[in-house]
Amino acid sequence: MKKNNWIATGALALSLATSSAMAAVSVKEAERLKGELTPIGAERAGNKAGDIPAWRGGLSLPPVSYSEAGQHHPDPYANDKLLFTITAANMAQYEQFLTEGQKALFKTYPDTFRMPIYQTRRTAAAPEWVYDNTYKNALRAELAENGNGLLYAYGGIPFPIAKNGLEAIWNHVTRWRGVYLSRRASEVAVQVDGDFSLVTVQQEVEFNYYRPDRTVDDLDNILFYYLSLTKAPARLAGGAVLVHETLNQVDEARQSWGYNAGQRRVRRAPNLAYDTPIAAADGLRYADDTDMYNGAPDRYNWKLVGKKEIYIPYNNFKLSSNQSSYKDVIQPGHINPDYTRYEKHRVWVVEATLKDGVRHVYHKRRFYLDEDTWGAAAVDQYDSAGDLWRVSLAYLKTYYELPVTWTTLDVFHDLKAKRYHVQGLDSEEKATIDFSQKPPGERYFTPSELRRRGRR
Repeated sequence: MKKNNWIATGALALSLATSSAMAAVSVKEAERLKGELTPIGAERAGNKAGDIPAWRGGLSLPPVSYSEAGQHHPDPYANDKLLFTITAANMAQYEQFLTEGQKALFKTYPDTFRMPIYQTRRTAAAPEWVYDNTYKNALRAELAENGNGLLYAYGGIPFPIAKNGLEAIWNHVTRWRGVYLSRRASEVAVQVDGDFSLVTVQQEVEFNYYRPDRTVDDLDNILFYYLSLTKAPARLAGGAVLVHETLNQVDEARQSWGYNAGQRRVRRAPNLAYDTPIAAADGLRYADDTDMYNGAPDRYNWKLVGKKEIYIPYNNFKLSSNQSSYKDVIQPGHINPDYTRYEKHRVWVVEATLKDGVRHVYHKRRFYLDEDTWGAAAVDQYDSAGDLWRVSLAYLKTYYELPVTWTTLDVFHDLKAKRYHVQGLDSEEKATIDFSQKPPGERYFTPSELRRRGRR
């Protein structure tokens, strides 16, 4: 892939990093990341009510019982006591701390949906070099191509002191998720009666944007490389998907290929974006629903609404424990609340409204971004009539061995169909995500490699 004209030269990047006149924020403002704000831009202090504590570095040391990479995670908070439970009956008491999507789930499943509330633990953490790069990005990062790409950002949150909705959603898209990961997991489309069939995949992701041996000049417009190999069921086994995720998808669209095991052919998949349905999700997830949101932001107008205190899924170690089976977790309507944990956290609220003259099945989307990670913990999606249609929830936990705070399960609810889709099931697998392996490099993520891996 040729270098794109949006990539900074080393001299220009250096001048932006050292010149407050050209910086995204001033040096004085960036210094807040070393004082009142955390290194990625969250409020370091707790809230006035005292039920959100101050951030004190997060969870960055594995428990003694964690011994090897890929091991299912022992729950460091297994002894925390349940504070209270929100149900359809008492929802009004906590309404100010709920999303519209959560309220809709209570109304849709009044007898079964509930939210167990626990002590808030601000466990989010990242390596020191990610914090260092985030500070540098605060001084130099800029939006390009009307907000459809990034300039001068690398290896950290690009806009830790976000000024608008576009900067905030770019923080989500580029947030810290490790350098390289390997994982075997399953996804399921859950029917109204709770019936489901597993689709099991082996996933490998290399986050080029976070390669420690790279610089802003080396990115070549690549955010990450993604390779997925289907292992089950038998009718789908051997199929594979390869994605080169670009930073500026308007200037250079995402590149994707599919391998068909029956035909033994690799073909380009040019439409794997926006509201393209994902086959394994049985119509319950679109391409840009994945990871709560991904891809080019060009079809929406983005607004940074402000910050709120919300109960969101957090520290869901029990949900991903190898002591729980898929049948324990999956039930009609929604996952089993007995395995979930919610905490009160501050979130950034970002609203996306469809632009005139373009199409997408979602007319409006409201994102709730965890302030300690910039990752979307909940998303509400509205149809063209303005009705709330779909609700997405990311059940977060901290992978303390890295450390990184990311999802363990992503759940996508269709309120009208009363069905839902789950990504990330691995409690019945021998191992969970392994972040410890050395990144193989871009030569590993090629169409020829896709063909070779798909034949296995």
